[in-house]
Amino acid sequence: MVRLGTGIGWRPEIAEAVEGMPGIDWVEVVAENVCPGHLPESLVRLRERGVTVVPHGVSLGLGGAERPDGGRLAALAERAVALGAPLVTEHIAFVRAGGALTASSPVEAGHLLPVPRTRDALDVLCENVRIAQDALPVPLAVENIAALFSWPGEEMTEGQFLYELADRTGVRLLVDVANLHTNHVNRGEDPAEALAELPLEAIAYVHVAGGFERDGVWHDSHAHPVPRPVLDVLTDLASRVSPPGVLLERDENFPEAEEMERELGAIRQAVAEGARCRDAGAAPVVGVRPEPGRGSLEAARERLALAQTAVLSALVAQAPVPEGFDRVRMGVQARALAAKRADVVAKVAPELPVILGGGYRAAFLAYAQTRPMTAGYRRDALDFAEHVLAGRPQDASARRALREWWLERSGPEPRSHRPAARLARATRRVLLRR
Repeated sequence: MVRLGTGIGWRPEIAEAVEGMPGIDWVEVVAENVCPGHLPESLVRLRERGVTVVPHGVSLGLGGAERPDGGRLAALAERAVALGAPLVTEHIAFVRAGGALTASSPVEAGHLLPVPRTRDALDVLCENVRIAQDALPVPLAVENIAALFSWPGEEMTEGQFLYELADRTGVRLLVDVANLHTNHVNRGEDPAEALAELPLEAIAYVHVAGGFERDGVWHDSHAHPVPRPVLDVLTDLASRVSPPGVLLERDENFPEAEEMERELGAIRQAVAEGARCRDAGAAPVVGVRPEPGRGSLEAARERLALAQTAVLSALVAQAPVPEGFDRVRMGVQARALAAKRADVVAKVAPELPVILGGGYRAAFLAYAQTRPMTAGYRRDALDFAEHVLAGRPQDASARRALREWWLERSGPEPRSHRPAARLARATRRVLLRR
């Protein structure tokens, strides 16, 4: 595996700061946020300087019951080629459910949700990973995610699950030590035990990020400083193996460049402390291989589809919480999903918070309670605007601005400025008033 060194997550908001940071060997970019034909100038300049760029996908849903979508795989492959990346990464998670396998309407989470650590889920995940590997021009690495809730009846620990996945598919692992800390707080799982069971030789690189704790629940926010416990998990990992790369993630609430540089320094120090322990002769513990799953893979997909659809429906569509799940934690997860959905729609359609002012968030959260997302954030923004218009906002100027925004974006093509097209739009506006 290629040695990456020390890196940082590239985001448009900190592009200039990242370019000026000393000692940055590589950056990671959210794959869905870049267009291969129109790469941001900052990324182009970084590549010209020899800085490696790795695309990090968030929408494949490799842990879902359905096989990976060919279009999404092709898009990820295209970004890998455009960026000259040595590998691509994704998550061990499901992000949508429903559809043909359950004969129900498809529904999306808008976020990464944990898969159950069961034989069925592992068998499905392994096939999905193999499909992705065959479609990608470079090696794939998959990331362990943070979770607010646990699945009942799990058959493996996280370390065993990841060991078996890597052993059966040859996939590389992106180990997120912040997520290991999150699962320690939220699910009582020992990070040291997970690290002891991992196939260390499969590690592609490591994520480090911050979060916060509220009412006994750790939220993996990527918007707060990296806490000491996360750095301690990084030191533990580095005492077992020299990680090929370590990357600082920050997605919002960006601090000054100097603060990010201090965090990078703390990360380097944690890795160095681990290396000193490793040089002192501490031997890593070899993972224990679970028994392989049995039975029909198609039957496993159907069982997983039903389970994931029930969970996601409880989180985003007010369906009953399935038996065995912690109702309080499921409530926390549901509120977190709605809040994230509101935040992302505000980024995708920044005009909406401007038009609706201080009432945007309350209006969106009320809408989200009864309208689960089914076709991505851009469609969600249009559906929300249509929902608000149907309720006839009292503020006339806001109503006019929102109607104009919706009309501008609801058609299949950009609006024409020809007289006939303007007349048609005026007719539609009259109809909307009725």
